Amino acid sequence: MIEAELKARVDAPEAVMKQLEDLAAGRAEVYQDTYYDAPDGRLEAGGQELRVRTIRSSASTRTVLTFKGAVVDEASGSKPEHETSVADAAAVQGVLLGLGYVPVISFEKHCRNYEFQAGGRRMLATLVRVPEIDGTFLEVETQAADDEVTDALQAVRAVLEGLGIESDALTRELYTDAVRHRRLRDGRHTPSG
Repeated sequence: MIEAELKARVDAPEAVMKQLEDLAAGRAEVYQDTYYDAPDGRLEAGGQELRVRTIRSSASTRTVLTFKGAVVDEASGSKPEHETSVADAAAVQGVLLGLGYVPVISFEKHCRNYEFQAGGRRMLATLVRVPEIDGTFLEVETQAADDEVTDALQAVRAVLEGLGIESDALTRELYTDAVRHRRLRDGRHTPSG
């Protein structure tokens, strides 16, 4: 499946949150993301991502392993996504290290997630704050088959428009790049900061 997603910078996060709360109950979660790559950087060079994410909420902690393929829609940056839950975060990290992958960057995301139906699709809207990056972001995504990406992205755009998000607020900047640039500016060069 393709993760058909658009991301925007949000100028009025409280107003957007209020609108989202009218659509669904929000779920506060903190993501601890660690991205891995081969020592030669071939995953990033190919536009691919390999991530271990630990998700903490007031009710639970869980970990997922995600691989994202190269971009299939240049305008949105949408990618094929393969994700699975893992029972033991340390074990999966050990597996990745054993296979020769190395952690390249790790950071935290503070998220408020909303799941709802729109345009005949299951949508996930996430308000995101990354402590190392200025501002608040809104991600809206849905899963789509290869031949449904255009229609799925139209449905995602309709959700954003309904929330008052203009097309000039859209961004394809990756959190990994923004965090990396911030750390370089601040003189921190380690994967975890």
